Amino acid sequence: MSQENRLEKTNRINLLFDFYELLLTEKQQTFLKYYFHDDFSLGEIAAESGISRQAVYEHIKRAEQVLEQYEEKLGLLKKYDQRVQELEKLRELVNASTMTQDQKLNIYEIVDQLEAWE
Repeated sequence: MSQENRLEKTNRINLLFDFYELLLTEKQQTFLKYYFHDDFSLGEIAAESGISRQAVYEHIKRAEQVLEQYEEKLGLLKKYDQRVQELEKLRELVNASTMTQDQKLNIYEIVDQLEAWE
C-alpha cells in the first residue's frame, strides 16, 4: 500500500473512530487508539497487551470492519462530509454575492456556528 493510501486510510479510520468510538468494545477502542492515534506498532501493542502480534492485527482488522459496518448502516461520516461541502459552497456564494460586508459577516458567523456543531 502506498504512503498516500496509508495516510488516507488512517485519516478515514480516525474519522470513523470519532463518530463510532463508543459503539466499539473497550479492547477495540484501546487497540485502535494505540495503532492509529499513537502510532504504536503491532509489536508494541502486543507487548503492552500480553498477546501476539497476530492477535493484535486481527483485533485491529475486526475493529476496522466494525467501523465500516457502522458507517454503512448509519452514514454519519458521509453526512458530515456533505455538510462540510455544502457549508463551503455557502461561503463561496456569500463571498461572490453583492451583499454588504456587514451582511456577509453575519452569514459567515452563522456558518461558523454551524461548523462548530459538527
